[in-house]
Amino acid sequence: MSAPEDRTRNVFVLGMTDLQRQELGRMRRASRYAFHPLLDYGTLVRDTDPDFDALLEAARAQLADFPSPVDAIVCHWDFPSSLLAPILAHEHGIPAPSVTSVLRCEHKYWSRLEQRRAVPEVVPGFAAFDPFADDALGQVDLPFPFWVKPVKAHSSNLGFEIHDETEFTAALDEIRAEITDVGDAFNQVLRRVELPESLRGAGGNTCLAEEVITGIQVAPEGVVARGRFSVHGIVDMHRDGHSIDHLDYPAVTVPAEVQQRMVDTAERFLHHIGYDDGAFNVEYMWDRETDLLRLIEVNTRISQSHTELFLKVDGTSNHEVAIDVALGEAPQMPHREGRFAVAGQWHVFHDADAIVRSVPGKEHLAALERALPDTKVTLQVAPGDRLADLPHQDSYRFKLGSVYLGADDHAQLADRFRQAMELLPFELDPVPEEKEVPG
Repeated sequence: MSAPEDRTRNVFVLGMTDLQRQELGRMRRASRYAFHPLLDYGTLVRDTDPDFDALLEAARAQLADFPSPVDAIVCHWDFPSSLLAPILAHEHGIPAPSVTSVLRCEHKYWSRLEQRRAVPEVVPGFAAFDPFADDALGQVDLPFPFWVKPVKAHSSNLGFEIHDETEFTAALDEIRAEITDVGDAFNQVLRRVELPESLRGAGGNTCLAEEVITGIQVAPEGVVARGRFSVHGIVDMHRDGHSIDHLDYPAVTVPAEVQQRMVDTAERFLHHIGYDDGAFNVEYMWDRETDLLRLIEVNTRISQSHTELFLKVDGTSNHEVAIDVALGEAPQMPHREGRFAVAGQWHVFHDADAIVRSVPGKEHLAALERALPDTKVTLQVAPGDRLADLPHQDSYRFKLGSVYLGADDHAQLADRFRQAMELLPFELDPVPEEKEVPG
């Protein structure tokens, strides 16, 4: 439903942060819109034990109290935001994907089953298993090593590379303790749709085992609007061990022919599941030696991690195309009209549990801006935090924050990150040893 041209469009952004408000304001046509936060970041992103039905009612109430038309609802976070968005959009007559098509991506096992039907050549070996079953390992018909993860989790949380039965048992202990935090909320959404017989017993607290895949990771991002598929950018995703170390845009690590295979596969899959009127980003792994292409996962939204990259290289936020689709307009994304030739998001990690003593302050960020103009920093920790207690961390190391930079080339980009780290002091203390209480 398009809004009249003579008024400001009201765009609601789920879990909007201060950085995102700045990014939205730098869009080419930002003056056309009034941006409103829909629920808050802490509730939607930092909360590790969401109640989906309660969040949906809170969002409905907020929108019902809004005195003007609701023209667009934009999502850039994972679950629960990724499924709140289409439900709320349909209730307000806003173009959005069907909830079922979103779940065919968000439910990792359901997604693999649909991928095997539509694009079998890029699907690794996989098996679903019940982590609470006594014979959980017996349900996995894959050789060691393999990767295990819940069918729905945040980032790489509760994801483990398994080499033997001992590691599998240890992983199950962690998974059983935490999987229901997100899994129970995910089940609230699954009850809203008709599930295929192949998903019987594979609800939100199910796990997926997958063949370990290696290579170069790359992600096309785009939209499907009124049946028309388009990609507006392809991002390199550089790994350091088990997790993403940094992102570069535009992608240069794989040949153009391989990038096109990624785009073609994404289009076939999204059309197969009936995904329309929504944004996406699809992660792939390509093995240079064997030319084997594997699909990692399909995300039903623009990526917040990509936003600053598109701003720096193309000249506007990827929110622009998401808003276009929600307004029923043809998506328009500029190409290479930004300030920089390349851009990157670099993560700041710490490999062991620790207590945060201090983080970069306003004076450090000001010095960074003077030295490297248009560099942005997001912090995920605060003084007093214990890293092991932070929500949504991966299973192998802890993320302290992220740095977004632009440069003339990739070598300069890496140099600028090293320079930025010299200007961004993090002070961490070891965790005190817990003394045993005499019994």
